[in-house]
Amino acid sequence: MATHKVGGEVDAFCTRCKLTLAHTILAMVGTKIARVRCNTCMGEHAYRSAPGSTDRPSASSSRSTSSSRATSASRAEKPEKVVISFEQQLAGKDIANAPKYSPKDTYQVDQVIQHPTFGLGLVTAVRGDKVDITFKSETKTLVHGRGGAPAERPTFHPPSARATGPADKPVPPSTTEADPSSSPTSTPPAEE
Repeated sequence: MATHKVGGEVDAFCTRCKLTLAHTILAMVGTKIARVRCNTCMGEHAYRSAPGSTDRPSASSSRSTSSSRATSASRAEKPEKVVISFEQQLAGKDIANAPKYSPKDTYQVDQVIQHPTFGLGLVTAVRGDKVDITFKSETKTLVHGRGGAPAERPTFHPPSARATGPADKPVPPSTTEADPSSSPTSTPPAEE
């Protein structure tokens, strides 16, 4: 296998030309090519190897490493995933005295609650004024601890009632808004 380096050339599948063409290597992550530029259309894209080529080692080299893999696999086995059912999570909990859910009440982790829509649930996480509750079908995020004093409603002040005309015509000032005798454009009567 040839060693590649940034600035070198490699055959790759061009996403714009839809062909396997020569590309210039723009970026590499370790020994793997990450980004290339097509020498035909100059389009830049992530590296996609030519169809039919592979980065896997050949069959002869895989046989020699398979025995070393078997010994390392026995040393570091992955732990098996354990799935606990909803009923097993509720085992040992006081289901009979589960309080009804209310956004005004405050809840704690591992507390059982009775929701009017979702049924029996177990509090799995508490974040500020929100709780994650696991029900039989799914986990929901609900609010809690909102039982403070009711907030005072803002008072409504309707806009002042003024006579308005059509939007495209200016409205003459009303007599309550400006006194015509004090208008700077009016001239005082001439005395004789």
